[in-house]
Amino acid sequence: MADRVVLSQPVVGDGWLRDARRARILSLATLAWLGVESVLGLAAGLGAHSLALIGWGVSSLVEAAASLIVVWRFTGSRTRSADAEVKARRAVAVSFWVLAPYLVLHVAHDLDAGNRAEPSLLGVVVTSVSLASMPLLGLAKRRLGARLGSAATSGEGTQNLLCAVLAAGVLAGLALNETAGWWWADPAVATLLAAVAVREGRRAWRGHACCHH
Repeated sequence: MADRVVLSQPVVGDGWLRDARRARILSLATLAWLGVESVLGLAAGLGAHSLALIGWGVSSLVEAAASLIVVWRFTGSRTRSADAEVKARRAVAVSFWVLAPYLVLHVAHDLDAGNRAEPSLLGVVVTSVSLASMPLLGLAKRRLGARLGSAATSGEGTQNLLCAVLAAGVLAGLALNETAGWWWADPAVATLLAAVAVREGRRAWRGHACCHH
């Protein structure tokens, strides 16, 4: 179950600082993988005319921006700064909102042009790796975010979880298009992601987070 909570300002101690270092390290590791993921995802999506794959590749770039924001948040004197947390939280919210209009416009363009997704081995491989790894990263960051009182960290974790959900949706969409001829499954996944991104952006801006126990 997931409970809606508002993250409160924590007491900064040795344990809190250790968690801050962990958050920074996890974000750096995520950033390295997302660089690879976004390039391969976009290449596979453009090659297969897959809206969901393209959207997933773009969402990886948005996730990378969120990771950079969290690294910035927990570097140097900003680590102890409540003002830095507010700025980081709102920047992560904006990163959610950047994704939504891109996906909607891309869906409209491809539907108008009559483009249909094609099978993509590269897309299947890359999305499968993310489906296996991103939930672990996302849950770890959301737990750290709750302990740190950092909606920015929790928001980055949510983006990692959305990446995994979208990866599952992309795989399902490609499979349904190939086996059942359900061409609409691919743009439907992309449109759903846009709606979720708007919702999560609002929650990040307000400082809300869902904490998994």
